[in-house]
Amino acid sequence: FLFHDQQLDQDFINQWVIPYYSILFRRETEDLLTFAEAIPHITEEIILKNLGDFNWRTRSTGAFFAALKNKRAFIDIIGVHLLKSEVCFAGKTYAAVLAWFNEEQGNHYLEQYLDYYLKKPDLWFDQGAVMNALKYLDEANHTNKTEKYLKQWDQFLKNKPYWSKEVSSARIRSDVDLIDQIRAMANVND
Repeated sequence: FLFHDQQLDQDFINQWVIPYYSILFRRETEDLLTFAEAIPHITEEIILKNLGDFNWRTRSTGAFFAALKNKRAFIDIIGVHLLKSEVCFAGKTYAAVLAWFNEEQGNHYLEQYLDYYLKKPDLWFDQGAVMNALKYLDEANHTNKTEKYLKQWDQFLKNKPYWSKEVSSARIRSDVDLIDQIRAMANVND
């Protein structure tokens, strides 16, 4: 699903990946400006190339770009990437971006993820980030979907003594607010 037949060229990586992946969700003013200044130049093709590459850096950047540009057409690609969990480190970005979109189809991917991965205690992936994203969405939408997963969450954590048991929306809320802040700096109104 969505893999490129050829690798991204170095010029593309230098322009659309390297300056961004290491500053995702950083809050320093210069990092926010880097993203805000890029927004007018980010195209659907750039987002698609990033999401289509088999690398956590490109995929994370592509998902973040999709939120910055409010490109809801990419929700399914981001959701499927979350479910497949093919590359490390990207799941936290997918969860935050899906929470930012706060669309039924994206929220459903978060629930599908938990339905499957909370039953796999040997897979130490992004269950915590997804639980926190669902908690954020519960608070934003006045729902209580997180409740359904709390017993499974406790079971999942039995062999993970260093994982936090707390399900908190704070980090996701901060990430969602950051996306909004960058968009405001760029005067994006859509």
